[in-house]
Amino acid sequence: MKLDPTQRRILALLQKDATLSTQALADKVGMSPSPCWRRVKEMEEAGIIRGYVALADRQKLGLGTCVWVRVKLKKHSTEVLERFEQAIKGYDEVVECYELLGETDCLLKLYLPNLEAFSVFMHNFLLKIPEVDVTHSSVALREIKNETALPL
Repeated sequence: MKLDPTQRRILALLQKDATLSTQALADKVGMSPSPCWRRVKEMEEAGIIRGYVALADRQKLGLGTCVWVRVKLKKHSTEVLERFEQAIKGYDEVVECYELLGETDCLLKLYLPNLEAFSVFMHNFLLKIPEVDVTHSSVALREIKNETALPL
């Protein structure tokens, strides 16, 4: 689905504040509520809008430590990757996971309370996954930019 300029404006506004009522959204894009609602529904049905969430402040929830872990797997096969993926999906600390090209097979982003919790995660979980060969970790010193809105 190719987005027209109005749909892009609607989507940009919803990415910043998904609590906007249809009336408020319509007012901001200069149209009446019914056509605005239809455009939102079209984007939902097309899967462009996957859902609506509340963005929590991780610092206020005690998750002040952000760690990136690069993982190299022992073998490169579909079965190995699938077993690794299933294991990773079971842990809430892992908020993002990507399969990569190059020396690193997967990149994990974790939010944790502190470095001790990271140590527990590594020793009690990640390093016990048989498919994991080598890991390299980087701890974020501070967050400079963290946006959820996609560039339109």
